[in-house]
Amino acid sequence: MNAALTDTDHHDDHHHGPAPGLMRWVTTTNHKDIGTLYLWFSLLMFFIGGFMALIIRTELFQPGLQVVDPHFFNQMTTMHALIMIFGVVMPAFVGLANWMVPIMIGAPDMALPRMNNWSFWILPFGFTMMLSTLFMDGGGPAGGWTLYPPLSLQGGDGFPFLIFSIHILGISSIMGAINIVATIMNLRAPGMTFMKMPLFVWTWFITAYLLIAVMPVLAGAVTMLLTDKFFGTAFFTAAGGGDPVMFQHIFWFFGHPEVYILILPSFGIVSEIIPTFSRKRLFGYASMVYATSSIALLSFIVWAHHMFTVGMPLSGELFFMFATMLIAVPTGVKVFNWVATMWRGAMTFETPMLFALGFVIMFTIGGFSGVMLALAPVDFQYHDTYFVVAHFHYVLVPGAIFGIIAAVYYWIPKWTGNMYDEKLGKIHFWVSTIFVNLLFFPMHFVGLAGMPRRIPDYAVQFADFNAIATIGAFGFGFSQIIFVVVLLKCVKGGEKATDQVWEGAEGLEWTLPSPAPYHSFTDQPEVK
Repeated sequence: MNAALTDTDHHDDHHHGPAPGLMRWVTTTNHKDIGTLYLWFSLLMFFIGGFMALIIRTELFQPGLQVVDPHFFNQMTTMHALIMIFGVVMPAFVGLANWMVPIMIGAPDMALPRMNNWSFWILPFGFTMMLSTLFMDGGGPAGGWTLYPPLSLQGGDGFPFLIFSIHILGISSIMGAINIVATIMNLRAPGMTFMKMPLFVWTWFITAYLLIAVMPVLAGAVTMLLTDKFFGTAFFTAAGGGDPVMFQHIFWFFGHPEVYILILPSFGIVSEIIPTFSRKRLFGYASMVYATSSIALLSFIVWAHHMFTVGMPLSGELFFMFATMLIAVPTGVKVFNWVATMWRGAMTFETPMLFALGFVIMFTIGGFSGVMLALAPVDFQYHDTYFVVAHFHYVLVPGAIFGIIAAVYYWIPKWTGNMYDEKLGKIHFWVSTIFVNLLFFPMHFVGLAGMPRRIPDYAVQFADFNAIATIGAFGFGFSQIIFVVVLLKCVKGGEKATDQVWEGAEGLEWTLPSPAPYHSFTDQPEVK
């Protein structure tokens, strides 16, 4: 720990010393600088990944093949997913953790500041490598983001570069997670016991353990793909005695905890925002901590619900079906607690609260369709249709992305010292919410009617809903420009944020974390 503290001392030289502008950002070990870098990087990737989504939706605006060739369409679906997961949601969460976790637990910085710098700076190189595969012979990956063999093994020259870039992104995630665990374990202020930690800190603590546990599994799976293609092994090649379904088991043992990695920090964010704008304590702090832990533990034993159609034994289907339905219980506890927190609170509807409410309502829609997909008999009908696409996008766009946006609006006055433009923020919320539902809700209907996912052409009866979804996609994509305008205005200036940012939060300081369970505000030890 002493080593960690002396390491921290170096960051002051970089931060306040005469280092020229650019070098300050390259060499910084300051948790706030690194958090800022993560957040800007994630915003850039959001627009790149979003552009790919618009290519997909443009092709699907009408039946028939009109805009891109089918192979490029498959590359877009694959890259869109990889960028949104590893380039947008995860770096944004790590950026928020870098900014807020040390502040919330009273730590001087992250425990491992130099590793913090490195874990960020390998990301731009990893993504440059991943995107460069689009310009190589045979183009980028076209096997879906799940990289199922034998399809993914058809990849062209870009294949080894894709695998290497996934390794780099995984290394970055693991280092970020180790840093967060080390910080929370070792650098809490005196009196900050585990059951007094803010819920955002708790959700990230649990997420970090998930990351450390499952990223190596993905690394193993893609390395086996690599040796199958170039070194003559036959892990997944049926002709050599391998089993393609084994890849699905390994992949989803990573992939299912991963989807909780993509949502748990958002749970923490809304658990900070809803109490603030309800002027009330969070209802059921301890149950929220236990629910989050239960979700994380259960996420390890449900992976094969992505694979009901591979021909597993009935007992396997039943086990994975019931285990998956069990996850709905702690998730339901969380939604209940958020609603109970708002119940009879003095609620106001500033932009962060609007995004948090949008999160709760639309994430719940995604949760309900998730329960439908958990039922093995009906999943045979839903599997690989647009119903699945509708389900996970409701969880990840109005879920994870809205959580991140809510966090930015909530904390940006603290980060910049300036207030954002409240009117523009509200416009951003309403336009985003209308278009995101226009985009993803019709997918439930075409999916139930049998439209398969990951195809560039479709039967004519699906045309109307697809046209609506494409209009929603462009509306949602372009409405994010409002967000960029709000951010730039806020960073450049604007009215100064006061100590009491959110009006009328009597006695509830706006930065107050989700409160400790057993104390009134007056008898809390002051954390300097």
